[in-house]
Amino acid sequence: MRRFLLALSALAIASSVAVPTDVLAQQRGKKEDAKPSEKEKKKKEWEITQRPLKDRPNAGPCPYVKVLYDAARYIEFDGKEASSAVGFSGEVEGVKAKCEYRESDPIKVQMDLLFALGRGPKADGQQKTYRYWVAVTDRNRSVLAKQYFDLPVTFQPGTDRMYVNDDVTGIVIPRLDQATSGANFEILVGLDVTPEMAAFNRAGKRFRINAGQTQSAQTQGAPAQGQTQQ
Repeated sequence: MRRFLLALSALAIASSVAVPTDVLAQQRGKKEDAKPSEKEKKKKEWEITQRPLKDRPNAGPCPYVKVLYDAARYIEFDGKEASSAVGFSGEVEGVKAKCEYRESDPIKVQMDLLFALGRGPKADGQQKTYRYWVAVTDRNRSVLAKQYFDLPVTFQPGTDRMYVNDDVTGIVIPRLDQATSGANFEILVGLDVTPEMAAFNRAGKRFRINAGQTQSAQTQGAPAQGQTQQ
């Protein structure tokens, strides 16, 4: 699990009304150790007549989340743009995100990313550390915060393709006031690519993530068998 640290001094940060998880854990422990009669009393005290906060609608829409096209794919070439010259490759296969904010609270965002990674004929070794970034922007204007994450992977012998899930938590976007909604912000995701890779992507060129490998190897590494990063 990745933590995204965002500090924007220009905006006001409202305090959260959520109960800290460690406090809830302590309270759960107390309930388990209580006597039967006390358990019944605690049960009545903790009865909730309204829906929990997390089930209530947000104060507005969530920030728009998307993969930057120029940085959506990572492909190493050994001299020429050909399938036989591909080293390691990767692609942001999908992004799922959810947000939560009430009244004047800051916007809390959690994302789940899916990467499709490949090892071509020119790849050096079985291990590769990919790098990707997450950026929060002021909706098509300026970058407010950007953070890089390392994604180390190991390709098993005979496997040239793998799928990796990685989740990012701790994205907290301060709001100036209650009128500031998630629609004012945008969250971008991309792989750390070279200018040459960005130009390759921008031109619409692409190879399979395991370009240049055998058909038998291509059939291995289905999403359900992928490596999961914690």
